[in-house]
Amino acid sequence: MNDTGNSILLAERLESLKAGIIGGLCLLCAFGITAWLAHLLQLPSLRYKNVLDLHLILSATTATFSGFLFGVTYRYIIRQDENPHLKSGAVLAFGLVRGLTQIDMGFNLNDTVMPAMILAIASLLWFFLTAKCLDLSIKWGWLKPFTSSNK
Repeated sequence: MNDTGNSILLAERLESLKAGIIGGLCLLCAFGITAWLAHLLQLPSLRYKNVLDLHLILSATTATFSGFLFGVTYRYIIRQDENPHLKSGAVLAFGLVRGLTQIDMGFNLNDTVMPAMILAIASLLWFFLTAKCLDLSIKWGWLKPFTSSNK
């Protein structure tokens, strides 16, 4: 591969890294907001004991990593299309995988699935907000959409 091909490949990888970082930060913010709301609303099964709670740190880390993977994948899925089905499909795929896993775990651990249902809905909201942040990042020029070239 020539130097031009290598520089294009490197540029695409850097854009994917930026998409992942933006996605991770956006999902972490969405997670933080929902954790804060759960604390304010005194939802017992969704509350964390304190800021240094190991469960909170692990959940935030998992959410950030999920956001990173979503950001990279979302950039490749949407490319330069304006197809709303691709965008909503990506959000639903990531949100449902995370949400349905939480429902399954909640059903296996407790007799009630309502807290897990709330977490599943929150997961869908997290990925929806992250997709909107990524769309805005592309619109504002912070991030370039993936350009497929068949050369």
